[in-house]
Amino acid sequence: MNMIFERKLTIPKELKEMYPLKPALRETVEKRNKEISDIFTGKSDKFVMIIGPCSADREDSVLDYISRLREVQEKVKDEIFIIPRIYTNKPRTTGAGYKGMLHQPDPESKPDMLKGIIAIRELHMRALEETGFSCADEMLYTENYKYLDDVLAYVAIGARSVEDQQHRLTSSGIEVPVGMKNPTSGDLSVMMNAINAAQHKHTFIYRGWEAHSQGNPLAHAILRGYTDRYGKSFPNYHYEDIINVGKLYDEQGLENPAIVIDTNHANSGKDPFEQPRIAKEIVFNMKYDSKVKSLVKGIMTESYIVDGCQKVGGGVYGQSITDACIGWEKTERLIYDIAEAL
Repeated sequence: MNMIFERKLTIPKELKEMYPLKPALRETVEKRNKEISDIFTGKSDKFVMIIGPCSADREDSVLDYISRLREVQEKVKDEIFIIPRIYTNKPRTTGAGYKGMLHQPDPESKPDMLKGIIAIRELHMRALEETGFSCADEMLYTENYKYLDDVLAYVAIGARSVEDQQHRLTSSGIEVPVGMKNPTSGDLSVMMNAINAAQHKHTFIYRGWEAHSQGNPLAHAILRGYTDRYGKSFPNYHYEDIINVGKLYDEQGLENPAIVIDTNHANSGKDPFEQPRIAKEIVFNMKYDSKVKSLVKGIMTESYIVDGCQKVGGGVYGQSITDACIGWEKTERLIYDIAEAL
């Protein structure tokens, strides 16, 4: 076999025993989960902001960033519910490049999956303990979800994973909101089928077990824009796009119709500095039309301490080593502007 098996990794149960969640922290997670559920079921009209670095590359700068969000959250808590992004695994189009903290706890060292599994749990737990935030992560690998399932507030399924059967079925067994991105082609039927699958019960193989999921009524759409066959970006965050997705929800009879809009990626044409403008247009459309307001639950924004991005080893503290982000000053201004507009 053209594959080298280095070692058998610890299973989630063992890792949780090594790094257990304290009762007080478990209560914090449960309280936030209730608040988030109320937003996605329409019981609360707070606006969700899933915001943070493209990828969590360093524990110190990520926690620095999230601690800043904590201060802002207290000032906008009546209008906005912040879910920080701690994205610990990074999809790569060609498979080359930095794949996230799960693979490389130190971006400048060789991959070490055992250290990575420990590092991502420690980072999520430190964020929870030090700031009171349970956070969002992308489920790039379905079998790794159980390492973090007791600390996560939100799970995202990427544009390239949304067509995968295992991602859909695993999502049906998750209790927190799972956002299904539209694929890079922009085919909304793929995204809607994924939501449909995630909202229903299934029996499937998971981590060597015969598993029975109960369905996730909080599975929902993430609009991230799309690219045509020539690689040109097109947005899908406009008023007409939102109304159209609402009709697709109605046609399939799905529970809790909800949309989160990704303000970067193809929606911004990969220009992160367009994100504040896009976010403000979304809020304007929510105020213009009650249907849009009922559908749009929040936005997903790529933000870090320093504007832009750098290569691995670039040496700029708090600047992304994957996709470019808006920096802290623009982030803080954006959150306050949205709170005021709401």
